[in-house]
Amino acid sequence: MDKIFIIAGEASGDLHGSHLVKALKRYQPSLQIQAYGGSKMEEEGATIVRDYQEFAFMGFYEVAKNASKVLRNLKETKKLIEDFKPDAIIFIDFPSFNIRIAKHIKAQLPSTKLYYYISPKVWAWKSGRVHILNKLMDEIFVIFPFEVDFYAKYGYDVTYVGNPLLDEIQQIPDLEKKKDLIAVLPGSRRQEIQKMLPVFAELASYMPDFKFEVSVMPQFSIDFYHAHAGRLAPNLTFSKRSTYEMLNEASLAVVTSGTATLETALFNTPQVVAYKTSWLSYFIGKKVIKINYISLVNIILDKMAITELIQHELTVNHLKAELEEMIRNPEQILSDYAALQKLLGKGGASENVARKILAG
Repeated sequence: MDKIFIIAGEASGDLHGSHLVKALKRYQPSLQIQAYGGSKMEEEGATIVRDYQEFAFMGFYEVAKNASKVLRNLKETKKLIEDFKPDAIIFIDFPSFNIRIAKHIKAQLPSTKLYYYISPKVWAWKSGRVHILNKLMDEIFVIFPFEVDFYAKYGYDVTYVGNPLLDEIQQIPDLEKKKDLIAVLPGSRRQEIQKMLPVFAELASYMPDFKFEVSVMPQFSIDFYHAHAGRLAPNLTFSKRSTYEMLNEASLAVVTSGTATLETALFNTPQVVAYKTSWLSYFIGKKVIKINYISLVNIILDKMAITELIQHELTVNHLKAELEEMIRNPEQILSDYAALQKLLGKGGASENVARKILAG
């Protein structure tokens, strides 16, 4: 195998993709890797031919509003792959886009092997995609133990390779928690930050004895955050330091739903999950998403281990009450975090996937 193309359409996919690129290059240094991704994959040696940040739209309404840009991106990405003629393509999450690419490449480059690493969340919505994925993919690698059982219900085998976050976080030495530090993670997409940041900024003014540190994503300037935060409390700061460093030190966290909820749990930082989108996207989501929780922590544990404040439930008073309760009684959530880590098992996801693909 000489050439691999990787597609990751958001920040978490770029992060996981970077570790996979590193593992692939370690086993085969001469490997040519092109990617639809971001700076993290580029740092590990992938050639970025499409920057995901230019096409990161959040929610049903936002995608529809930018439909022409999305379709043009799809067409141009297909052409990039056809010109590269990879021996294999690795798809990382990002299902609506990736499945369209996979169908096209299956027809145009039938000798190219197709792998899915971090399978689409078919257990949450569009479960019928399991049949499409099974037909298109040479192998599917999943990162949550319950996904093996989910696919098995449909008669399909998938491979649990471990969760990649374990590899990234377990190698970081524990730091002493700062009792007055609350980490604020308002998301990685522009629309998320614009929605969530004013709420978190107001929350800080209601809790003056705590320092609220907002994690600034590398693709945005601190000025962007200032512009959307509204009135700034003196105890609210914006930080470009590593999110992991921040979570390692924070005693509490306020997190917009996503991969960050699981990362926060793996740092044993009690958290409340907060999420708000446009009302149209929320209405459509309620109709099509078939899970009881939005946080990965709660989904994996199949219980409400951490509080989720969604849409109209997301108020400053509710956030403040939840944080104060966690200050008084952190024991239960920390016990649930221990159970979570036991379920996830050992790490090694990137190494496992790299070996299987290069052997394939």
